[in-house]
Amino acid sequence: MKFVTIRDLRLKPGNVWKMAQQEKDLILTSNGRPVAILTGINEDNLEEELQAIRKARVLQNLERVHRDADIKGLSKISDNEIQAEIDSVRKGRSS
Repeated sequence: MKFVTIRDLRLKPGNVWKMAQQEKDLILTSNGRPVAILTGINEDNLEEELQAIRKARVLQNLERVHRDADIKGLSKISDNEIQAEIDSVRKGRSS
């Protein structure tokens, strides 16, 4: 995976687009820090690429939620305790 600066993108966009097509993924950096991923796509695979990116984000967020639950000890809550919490929140909303 190659890294490209925002400056390169601004000053030499043609070169960056060629690299994106060749490399598939480029990391865009600003002040040496990654800020975005540029992914080479074409009309034929646009929807598939977007769907894969969205799926990856959902899975990443789900993993984070599971980690947070483990850290807080919430992963050991019983189904009855979960249902009681849901019922409590619903009751508070209807009041």
